[in-house]
Amino acid sequence: MVDVKFEKPQLSAAQLKPVMLPLALLCGVLALWLGWAGVQQHVDASRRADLARERDAAVASAHDALGVEHKRLRDRLDAPAMQAALTAGDLKTAGAELSKDWPGASAGTVLPADLSLDYENLPKSGYGRLGAMEAAIVADKPMAAIVRDGGKPVLALAAPARVGEQLVGVAYVQLPLQRISDGIDKADVGGSSYMALRQGGYNVVERGDAALSNGAEAMAAKIPGSDLRVAAAVPDIAGGPLGLGALPCFIAAVILALLAFVLMRVRQRLGYQAPVVEEGPVQTLAETMIASPFDINAGNVTDNSLSAAPRAVSIDGGIFRAYDIRGVIGQSLDPGVAEMIGHAIGSVMHDQGLTEIVVGRDGRLSGPAMIEGLIAGLRKAGRNVIDIGMAPTPVIYFGAYHLRAGSCVSVTGSHNPPDYNGFKVVVGGETLSGAAITDLYQRIVGNRLHTAAEPGTLTPRDISEDYVQRIASDIQIDRPLKVVVDAGNGVAGDIGPRVLAAIGAEVTPLYCEIDGEFPNHHPDPSEPHNLADLIKMVARLDADLGIAFDGDGDRLGVVTRDGQNIFPDRLLMLFAADVLERNPGAMIIYDVKCTGRLPGHILRHGGSPLMWKTGHSLIKAKMRETDAELAGEMSGHFFFKERWYGFDDGIYSAARLLEILAAQPQTPSETLNGLPNGISTPEIKVDAPDGDPHTFVERFRNEASFEGARLSTIDGLRVDYPDGWGLVRASNTTPILVMRFDADSHEAMDRIQTAFRTQLHAIKADLKLPF
Repeated sequence: MVDVKFEKPQLSAAQLKPVMLPLALLCGVLALWLGWAGVQQHVDASRRADLARERDAAVASAHDALGVEHKRLRDRLDAPAMQAALTAGDLKTAGAELSKDWPGASAGTVLPADLSLDYENLPKSGYGRLGAMEAAIVADKPMAAIVRDGGKPVLALAAPARVGEQLVGVAYVQLPLQRISDGIDKADVGGSSYMALRQGGYNVVERGDAALSNGAEAMAAKIPGSDLRVAAAVPDIAGGPLGLGALPCFIAAVILALLAFVLMRVRQRLGYQAPVVEEGPVQTLAETMIASPFDINAGNVTDNSLSAAPRAVSIDGGIFRAYDIRGVIGQSLDPGVAEMIGHAIGSVMHDQGLTEIVVGRDGRLSGPAMIEGLIAGLRKAGRNVIDIGMAPTPVIYFGAYHLRAGSCVSVTGSHNPPDYNGFKVVVGGETLSGAAITDLYQRIVGNRLHTAAEPGTLTPRDISEDYVQRIASDIQIDRPLKVVVDAGNGVAGDIGPRVLAAIGAEVTPLYCEIDGEFPNHHPDPSEPHNLADLIKMVARLDADLGIAFDGDGDRLGVVTRDGQNIFPDRLLMLFAADVLERNPGAMIIYDVKCTGRLPGHILRHGGSPLMWKTGHSLIKAKMRETDAELAGEMSGHFFFKERWYGFDDGIYSAARLLEILAAQPQTPSETLNGLPNGISTPEIKVDAPDGDPHTFVERFRNEASFEGARLSTIDGLRVDYPDGWGLVRASNTTPILVMRFDADSHEAMDRIQTAFRTQLHAIKADLKLPF
């Protein structure tokens, strides 16, 4: 046996010293970088704190001013001369008494409580004035609003006018805007900050850098007792390296600086001997090139010159749907396909000059691999990616606004089975749909993809608390409500209950553990059988309400204490009435599957109803086109532009619902069951003949005949009668026909369904119908 001894290698001073200098320099540079990042964050925190104090002072000033003016209005309504005029029914004299000797007051008037004259004189009488008076009647207290008079904003006050307990009219008066804007006008807002007085989506007064306006809702504070708020913003400073705050950055900088100092001192103590360079014959350039040949064209490779012809790709064009991209894992979707899709999205962004994009995923088991592929493709196109991790789709949409990226992708299969996944894509504030989705596929198969010289960056970020606080800063319910939340084991199971608890609700979670297998029931609240367990839990706990979210949190379902499933088109009635109180005349959009009672309800509340095609991306595009304040779909998608960002958000919609219900004197069940109703079906889904719903619906639209009805072909064929309606349309996501019926009575329902059954069987005699 040979005894082998190993000796520990020893490094000489000559070997160590050359390494010391670059290490010391690296530590020094990192120390400077971290120190500068710490300074920037400290300055940003101080600036935010200063602006928050100015904002709070402006809110307090406006609140105090409103309190003074509200008291003055109540005192005048209680004055003997006013009471005498109201008792005599002399509303003209009452109006004159209202603004008499009130500094700055104008347009003082008292109108009958039904406001019929103002409604008859619209739009001349003014939507804003009418909205303020309607709000005062509904709230039964003085209300403030900003209205326009002569092209300028003024402060409007309205209050119920009573003789004893009897309501005899509505008092209205206008005051100079400065009464409540004085705090903002005097606030110390530098040129690099921003502050605004806002009502709904309208900036009444703005100070500072208006370019910061879009991000100002993150620091918005409501003026108590009104629907006004003060929004504020400072330039967004990127977080410290590795997400470190100011203090950790300073600590890390000090440690690295000390390390650099130690390395330099050690280097000085080490001896040094210059390395000996053996001289030899010097090579000429030609000799060097012969010894080390290289491709002289290597530096001229551009995006699409990697090959002379487009490369062959394997991707299923069928996954590119009308509203989004969706397929089955292992069949039409895998991480490689996700990378190609990311590369295509990044190429579209490159063409539009967009660099930042937010990404996130739902709780499906395939999510981590899919988002990894997506990010690789986006970075290949040179896009800078902000990964917010596992989050509901609306939180990802929120991230595009909150982080000022403007673009985002949600990796989600929505309410589809566990083996599905997909992509909901927003580029430059526009949700891709139709031709824009198809273009992604064409870019991939045609190799029209931009490949950047350097990959884009990847930054992890958690914005869940930002989302919760943004909603809670705007919504706090007037009284506690006991709510059961069923997330169907979808990704909204964590943040959904957090939001509702933050606004003041008592929340009991049901199936809120995120599980991509959806073990308890399918996460689709539009299917009534998926709400069975929620209804039982609400009854067992005697809760006020049951809330259900779909798999990615962008849809809402609601059940009452007495087990009623409140269909989304009826919820839209409640939301519309609330929004129209502050925005008289606003456009409200609904899809073709909604009840025929909805447009009349919107009109009676002073709004402008518009029916449009089904599909979240199509609805959002129509909202931008018409500047609508609110939209909703029968599937449970609700889109609030008033006080929110205009995207579909089931969690935010649930918060707005609780806000409305908590402000009513009735129980939530009484309020919801009191909404206009009739005989209606949920969505009826029928397998399409030959798996092609679009061809069948096109034929049905051309050949069916319905005497005495009004036909609409916006999306499929909707047939409206005086006492009800029916609809057949093609699903854009699955090979099915979607039908729905609504009527004033069972007799009308039977007649309408019989007419549809006859026409459908005339085209396909063996079509199986469940009615």
